[in-house]
Amino acid sequence: MKIAIEGCAHGELERIYNTIEGIENEQKIKIDLLLCCGDFQSTRNLKDLQTMAVPKKYLDICTFYKYYSGELVAPVLTIFIGGNHEASNYLQELPYGGWVAPNIYYLGYAGVVQVNGLRIAGISGIYKGHDFLRGHHEFPPYTESTCRSVYHVRQLEVFRLKQLSGKVDIFMSHDWPTGIYEYGNKEHLLKRKPFFADDMETGKLGSVPLEELLKAVRPEYWFAAHLHCKFAALVPHQPKPTSCSSSSSSDSDGDDDDVRDMPSTPKSPVTTTKFLALDKCLPRRGFLQVLDLPSNPIEGKPHLEYDPEWLSILLTTNHLISVKENYYYLPGKKAGELTERFNFTPTPEELAIIHEKFSSLRIPENFQMTSKAYDPLEQSNYKHMYIEQPTPQLNPQCNEFCALLGIDDPLCLALLANGKQLPSMMAFEKEEENQEQSMNEELEETKSDSIVTPSKRKLNLNLPAPTAGDNNEKDTETANVDKNVIDLPDEPDKDEDVQDVSVVDKPKDEAAPAVLGSPKQFKRRNQSIYQNEDND
Repeated sequence: MKIAIEGCAHGELERIYNTIEGIENEQKIKIDLLLCCGDFQSTRNLKDLQTMAVPKKYLDICTFYKYYSGELVAPVLTIFIGGNHEASNYLQELPYGGWVAPNIYYLGYAGVVQVNGLRIAGISGIYKGHDFLRGHHEFPPYTESTCRSVYHVRQLEVFRLKQLSGKVDIFMSHDWPTGIYEYGNKEHLLKRKPFFADDMETGKLGSVPLEELLKAVRPEYWFAAHLHCKFAALVPHQPKPTSCSSSSSSDSDGDDDDVRDMPSTPKSPVTTTKFLALDKCLPRRGFLQVLDLPSNPIEGKPHLEYDPEWLSILLTTNHLISVKENYYYLPGKKAGELTERFNFTPTPEELAIIHEKFSSLRIPENFQMTSKAYDPLEQSNYKHMYIEQPTPQLNPQCNEFCALLGIDDPLCLALLANGKQLPSMMAFEKEEENQEQSMNEELEETKSDSIVTPSKRKLNLNLPAPTAGDNNEKDTETANVDKNVIDLPDEPDKDEDVQDVSVVDKPKDEAAPAVLGSPKQFKRRNQSIYQNEDND
């Protein structure tokens, strides 16, 4: 399977798909899957745009709305995670993942899916220590604080991902894991980004929870974005002693006594993770990478399926969901007496329950519009308009998934906990149809000879509680794209104007970007991404 990896999309879907088309035409290949590592900016309309935590002068509707409305269709199956520049209200409709547009799938706060046998996991958002231990308490309309905290990584998603067993082929994150720069060409990275030095010394460059996940999950590939540069590394993992006991293998931080008491068994082979961070979608930048991974045969479209182990983890940890703003703590092996379950790696019995609930693991293509799409003919002057934030909206996809699995929607819980009424989960097309029907009924009831234009009725929104900035020119230069399988970075090319994207075999090196530039050219908002814990 040929897979294209994108760094920060920043809403430039047309440019990304055009670049993929250029690669396919030049290389005479077919790319089967596109993975985007955050800042996807799935803004459907101008209200969605108001939920992005960026200065108003940077607000740009971009091109996602065309794919949402059906004006355009994604030419390749696209899977993405959230970053820190998102339409947070829309993504909150799909906490466990779902289709944001036909052929474009969001992984949720965290998620695991399978595509033709390849196991792909990911986590959305960026890490901020002051929000990590809180629950998902935010809902639109957001305050100045919650419009940022809504995309901060929470402990529950990290805890759930740590329960995974078996091989993970690809892991996606927006942040970098802390310390990842030690396994690549650190000197060349600092040459391009000298302001990273202070954060490296203080341990603030990257995410500590992601470093823990890297050591626990040990995927074959790890892709990230966020810092707007291309950087590759090879991370070796210490071998683990194998055992017949499932509980010992599920917690890498087990007690020393457990290790001493384990029977003498052969150690598992040393594994490595190939890490690659990519740039944002701009001309002459390293924003796209293509690799070829072995998978099940593809007949027609790739098969997107739920991961049964992940479904079981969601079900058995549903009681751990918190929608409170205060800190809370999850069960742990070393937290006092062992009185509650802390290992949620599924048992065979728990996996059997999943297969009983899901007759097929194939993810249904049940995308439905839940809001009106942007109209460029009517709203082209939107940067000078005052637009309110949207109200909360529930998504039929999430409702169907939660009902089938028997779990709760965090957004529903947050609204109920704050005394809010649950909004309608009616699909947008059906809502429009019902409104039109109501208008026609009113017209029929009126017996006036004059033409009457009635006002639309408000729908009943009460539901029962839940049961369980750059130029727009197209750039398809293949110099921006590595068409080889990613192994390890190469030595930087002496000619900094030509991007080196070759395959190499040494962990200390890294592919150089097409254009390096001087530190003076970087915007302040990029330089201070991690310098202040209170800023995003």
